[in-house]
Amino acid sequence: MSLLDPEVLRAADPQMAALISREETRRSRGLQLLAAESTASPAVRAVLGSVLSDKYAEGYPERRFHGGCEVVDEVEELARARARDLFGAQYANVQPLSWVLANLAVLAAFAQPGDQLLSLSLRHGGHQTHGSRANSSGRWFSVVNYGVRRDTEQVDYDRIHELAMLHRPRILVAGGTAYTRTWDLPRLRAIADEAECILWVDAAHLAGLVAGGVLESPVPYADVVTVATNKVMRGPRGGLLLARAEHGAALDRAVYPFLQGAPPMHAIGAKAVAFAESATPQYRDYAGQVAAVARTLTDALAARGLRPIGGGTDLHLGVVEVTSLGVSGRLAADRLAATGIIVDKAVTPFDTADVAAGSAIRYGTAAAVVGGLTVAQVPAVADLMVAAMTTPVDDTARHVALAREVDDLVAG
Repeated sequence: MSLLDPEVLRAADPQMAALISREETRRSRGLQLLAAESTASPAVRAVLGSVLSDKYAEGYPERRFHGGCEVVDEVEELARARARDLFGAQYANVQPLSWVLANLAVLAAFAQPGDQLLSLSLRHGGHQTHGSRANSSGRWFSVVNYGVRRDTEQVDYDRIHELAMLHRPRILVAGGTAYTRTWDLPRLRAIADEAECILWVDAAHLAGLVAGGVLESPVPYADVVTVATNKVMRGPRGGLLLARAEHGAALDRAVYPFLQGAPPMHAIGAKAVAFAESATPQYRDYAGQVAAVARTLTDALAARGLRPIGGGTDLHLGVVEVTSLGVSGRLAADRLAATGIIVDKAVTPFDTADVAAGSAIRYGTAAAVVGGLTVAQVPAVADLMVAAMTTPVDDTARHVALAREVDDLVAG
């Protein structure tokens, strides 16, 4: 039975109830175009608010430290089986509290401090957990970065091969958070084999589209794949590990007891629901729409003078340079927010602007598609975005008028 009862919360903590109500209102208005977000399904939210949240279940099924785990053992096994079936993997671990912890588990399983990683540069679209000095991955490991070609702003596989042969890394990392194109998975597998290293595909921004049949799966090519269950997939915030069977024991130990204690059984139950929902024809339609809207929006912004990084997008996210409008990425994001359109500021691969400002914006379409956004509405969205980015933040009247147009469009 779900524990989500607004009246109970209002009676117990009206201040918190009011804050949640405000967030529900915020998300129901405007356009939520953050690449890191989708919207959890009602069934997922029901499980998150269920009695599973009370169960302490340190360890793995049939190897728990605590008693009374008969039911949650079945919950976890169900989630594992559904993850394996959905992605065609031999092994799955559903315990990571987050995608970041899943990433750190890969490093803990396959590398020792001081070992070398070869990964996409953060400024070229990579992620902090791939070796940024601001993150433990960059403090504990020796990191060499590859990047994108200056002419295409797409990954330079010849350079990856050259660096892999020169440095012989322990782990070759593919994937990123602001890289908008697909990856040459057979080429990466061949490089990893030649360099005799682990191939890790960080599929945080790929897996939801893989589940929906939009993208080729990295699972047959990679030694290990990490997944965020909440970026395109409509699951809870959390992580997932997929791997070849021979790597399972090392990954299990890396998650527990090395990185985590007792797993969140309510989140694991919610992941199981999300995996089941992601295997349906309805989800495939949604995933296809997410990719189509992202591609159409990127093309529409390009037609309005904003240069798409990487030449376009194959995913649910896009990055466009906004300096042609006379604004930085930060200022563009602020002006869009004043109109009810939520995006991130971003840097371009060869950006000369300060990182805090950036020259681009990064957007994603999953949450907006859940909210009803269609390809047919995209030209109007692009017009509103350009109008917002060219309107000073202090022009309140203009932003209010634009926000009404956005709300009318969303209400559709």
